[in-house]
Amino acid sequence: MMRRDRLVLAATLTALFSADFYFILLPKLRSRGQIWGHSCSCGPTNLTLPRHGGLASPRLSNWTSLELLLDADTPEPADGGSKLERLFAHSLYNIQTPVLGPEERLLQVEQLIEYYRKKVSRWERHMKLYSEVVAVSNITVTEHEVTYDPDASWLKFHLGISRYALYSRDDPAILQLLKEMQSMTVVSADYTQDEKALKGACDCTQVVKPSGHHLKLALKMRNFAKAMFKPMRQQRDNETPEDFFYFVDFQRHNAEIAAFHLDRILDFRRVPPVSGRLLNVTGEVLGVTHNEDLRAVFFTSPANNMCFFAKCLYMCKTEYAVCGSPDLLEGSLSAYLPGLSIAPRISIPNPWIRSYTFTGREEWEVNPFYCDTVKQLYPYNSGNRLLNIIDMSIFDFLTGNMDRHHYEIFTKFGDEGFLLHLDNARGFGKHSQDEMSILAPLSQCCIIKRSTLLRLQLLARREFRLSDVMRESLEGDPLRPVLTELHLLALDRRLQKVLRVVQRCVRRLGEDEVITRDFVKSTERPQTATDMKKSR
Repeated sequence: MMRRDRLVLAATLTALFSADFYFILLPKLRSRGQIWGHSCSCGPTNLTLPRHGGLASPRLSNWTSLELLLDADTPEPADGGSKLERLFAHSLYNIQTPVLGPEERLLQVEQLIEYYRKKVSRWERHMKLYSEVVAVSNITVTEHEVTYDPDASWLKFHLGISRYALYSRDDPAILQLLKEMQSMTVVSADYTQDEKALKGACDCTQVVKPSGHHLKLALKMRNFAKAMFKPMRQQRDNETPEDFFYFVDFQRHNAEIAAFHLDRILDFRRVPPVSGRLLNVTGEVLGVTHNEDLRAVFFTSPANNMCFFAKCLYMCKTEYAVCGSPDLLEGSLSAYLPGLSIAPRISIPNPWIRSYTFTGREEWEVNPFYCDTVKQLYPYNSGNRLLNIIDMSIFDFLTGNMDRHHYEIFTKFGDEGFLLHLDNARGFGKHSQDEMSILAPLSQCCIIKRSTLLRLQLLARREFRLSDVMRESLEGDPLRPVLTELHLLALDRRLQKVLRVVQRCVRRLGEDEVITRDFVKSTERPQTATDMKKSR
């Protein structure tokens, strides 16, 4: 009896395996043979990339080398040349975006100019009243005349914001703004609005508190531009201590600078322009501030350096101060976005937010199928929002930023707008550690934009190596070297790990389930290196 049952079981399993092989496995093997053709097992990888809308369509038949052999292959010139210019001249960086109508642009020219004319008039009235008060008090403040220029680069940056990115790939105003931020005359310095809102209203039961570690200043320039200054708190070659939680880590000025350049190289263009700058804290902060709270926290250190610290309920002590040498202090200068009254934004919790407690864990950290739940929720159940979250996770993994608890979007563009990659100062803290949990959105959801994947593959190739183009891009900053060599090499290592995660997803689910097509129409005439030099 038992022998007959075994025979029946074996026959059943054989039938099931044969059906599975004939109806499922065999058709897949045949289709792959039709798509990829025959390849030599002993020769190099042979990938054919059929054209689609002007760009090569990736067929991930062999991920051994983790590279896509793109049609627009540019051999490395004998004299080396600029890898960064050749990267931006590549067809992948010359993809045509849809024609921008009024609804695709964040602001209209007349609307923005009128808005800032009113702000200039308000500023002039404020300065007149303040000057009268200063005249009868014992306060010395340097006064600068403010000039409003409708053709200023920061204004062109605001006008260039669209539904798809903060700036276009070939916008000359961005390079001009980066250059001008290095020497703009500061006419006013103050605490940022978030620090003002938190001062004196902090919950002592919370782990994350405003403190001297997070000191940042809002600077107004003579041409009415506005920028956020984050001072240097940590030397470039110092790693974040192992015992530090991510939510009490230092905020690094060089991480803000490097994040902008990386975002631009990845072609996301979701980080506002950031430049390094040496600031005279006596003449360009203390001498121009109208905030008595800020003036009150300046002091001279025993080494005769000018220092200041944050005004808050915690850690407001001289040991948490930042100091010039004796007056010059290096930091990052980030261009402000348009004001909330004219370009409203909303802050949304990241679905993969971390637990900001010492012992807690979020659901995504214990549930490998967490993404299935996210996909059922608005606004992640349709459109590009989830794909943009995955773009952001790749960006954060490359920088090592574990502190992405919220993201912001412009309300005008609704659900289809891009995510702003703001506040990147907690990146580039550990070059020796790759925090794989940052990639949870990618590894759990197993989807990625086709354009993102293609660019990642391109940056993994020797002639466009990510560390090389980053090094070259950062050479243009006045605080160079912005990153140490170990941090630059960590970018290459992490890039390979991102590609391996995608590789595992494709092997498990198939290319059609993992790679999502976005608009990929190439421009008729890609931007050349000569064009880029002219735009500079």
